[in-house]
Amino acid sequence: MKNLGSIGSMCAAALALSLVACATASRPVPVSPASTPAAPEGVNPFAGARFYVNPDYAHMIEGAAARAPAEQAAQLKKVAALPTAIWLSSIADLQAMPAQLDDALKQQTAGGQPVVPVFVVYDMPGRDCNAEASAGELPISEAGEARYQREYIDVIAAQLRAHSQLRVALVIEPDSLPNLVTNLETPKCAAAEGIYRRGVAYAVSRLSLPNAFLYLDAAHGGWLGWPRNLVKAMTLYRDVLAMAGGPGRIRGFALNVSNYDPVKVETKIPRDPATAPLDELGYVADLVRGLGTVGITGKGFLIDTARNGRPNVRTSPGNWCNIKGAGLGERPSAGPAPNIDAYVYIKPPGESDGVADPKAPRFDPNCASDDAAPGAPQAGKLFEPYLLDLVKNASPPL
Repeated sequence: MKNLGSIGSMCAAALALSLVACATASRPVPVSPASTPAAPEGVNPFAGARFYVNPDYAHMIEGAAARAPAEQAAQLKKVAALPTAIWLSSIADLQAMPAQLDDALKQQTAGGQPVVPVFVVYDMPGRDCNAEASAGELPISEAGEARYQREYIDVIAAQLRAHSQLRVALVIEPDSLPNLVTNLETPKCAAAEGIYRRGVAYAVSRLSLPNAFLYLDAAHGGWLGWPRNLVKAMTLYRDVLAMAGGPGRIRGFALNVSNYDPVKVETKIPRDPATAPLDELGYVADLVRGLGTVGITGKGFLIDTARNGRPNVRTSPGNWCNIKGAGLGERPSAGPAPNIDAYVYIKPPGESDGVADPKAPRFDPNCASDDAAPGAPQAGKLFEPYLLDLVKNASPPL
């Protein structure tokens, strides 16, 4: 794959022959509705299947186990055997995707049972527009949008087509559309609005294939579950899906990605209808009703349970970075509740949300809040003390 610099060099070297082609390569193509068959509607891809265990994550956790005391090492080895999503956070990350899909297919063939890998599509131009910790590689520009289409989404689509025997679940661009619901007052989010809408629609249109089960990110109940936010979100999802070819192009929605909202809170106190739901199952019920008002029906939901085992661990629901006291939640499982396709560890346990050092690149103040664990490395890097706390606080216990 070529970056913009190599494209520019090609143009300079062969200007007379390639000027038009190079100019075209730096511009995004218009989003058009998907024309390929989609995954069958009403099918939970995880039913009757095994979740794929990411060997790279397992190797990382086994390394931590080798450094831990005996009791903790035994628990970490259990974590290493758990399935986790694979984050495609950059164009370079796509280099490993063929081998990962090959490995899943090999396991499927050997075991005689479907094996479902979960990938997170996460390289939107201007990514993380309301924060800094996970700022991405692509700029908010025509060139950034063109690279996202050609060097990222189109490459993923090619790999899905090359592994048509596999069911593959994809979580589409965490936080992107939710930021358009609540954070357009942030200049970067306002500047990115068009690209976010088109980018998600393009991803859905190109990745909607018979073996690809797509889940749009829908944040969590504490964010979009407020009635005023829910109404805006429903309109946004309707409009973006219309660009991509309609609601039938996706399997459903992914909730609580990298977050801490509990699956279920037991209470006898009636909920105030003007407030957000207390838990993610309540949020699912609200989403089912809300989506129905805009013609989006029959969808399944994923809930990220990687670190929501302990409720009420933060002083502010707006705090999201490496929250102290969090613990592993329900283990990944298929069909655990009505409307829920699966509980999934979308956020790999122990991977940092962002760096705690104010002098470091991509520092976000949220990662130095009173709720944030100190000493955290850059987003995506293993935060070993935090991993040990997640294991210690796991509910149910390991």
